[in-house]
Amino acid sequence: MEKHIQIFLRKVSYLAITIATLTLLLVFLFQTPPETCIDPKTNPHHKPHPKSSCDAAHRPITTIDKKNHRLWSTNAWRKSVDSFSAIFHYLQTLKHLSNHTQALVLSAGGGQAVMSLKEIGLHEVTGVELVDSPPLVSRADPHNLPFFDGVFNLGFSAHLDQALFPSRYARELERTVSVGGTCVVCVEECGNDEVKEVMKLFRKSEFSQARNITLMGSKMTMIITRRIKTHCFYGDVIVKETSNGLDLDGVIIDGASVKLKRSSD
Repeated sequence: MEKHIQIFLRKVSYLAITIATLTLLLVFLFQTPPETCIDPKTNPHHKPHPKSSCDAAHRPITTIDKKNHRLWSTNAWRKSVDSFSAIFHYLQTLKHLSNHTQALVLSAGGGQAVMSLKEIGLHEVTGVELVDSPPLVSRADPHNLPFFDGVFNLGFSAHLDQALFPSRYARELERTVSVGGTCVVCVEECGNDEVKEVMKLFRKSEFSQARNITLMGSKMTMIITRRIKTHCFYGDVIVKETSNGLDLDGVIIDGASVKLKRSSD
């Protein structure tokens, strides 16, 4: 008896599967799929789904201007620009910035710092990043900048501590700033010892000032250096020409470490 019931149930299962399969085939073959998920009566301007790549290509393409307008009008963008503006206004009070300053922004991201500098009155601002963001940021490698030596009066970066090669990054920033110009970097909030470590990366600049700031909602330390005249001596040894004279530090002669400091005359 149980065997007959099992055979009957098996036949019913096969029949149900057959009916379901035929139903799906009929629906697939004879029912026309909707061209859009939105009722054309409620939104007559809505376009149907593209049936091929050619149909999709005819859809309007958003221009860079429209994308930028959408991005620049967000609250997050505006807050970021204002955050940079607070820093640059402070640099103006220190006479490091003016409307005629030629500024370079390394690792400029989307260009918030560039826009901030332009808004406070600078006419010549160059922002570079590995990925360009026209019209504010151009594509360039911060470790190998395509600029001549000393073409900028101000070099700025808020991402030195994120650089792949910090020493090379700082060297390129320093190279493109003219003697008497200013290099400004913002790093994760740190103390005096960490500031001294950062200053070791800037071999052609002298320390000017360091202060804790808030940038884009993050606690950071801003380090300001002044580009000074230097002289090469015995290969990699750098002689800094400071206001107190020529400062030669850390020279190794005959296995002995000495510190030489003499007046400019």
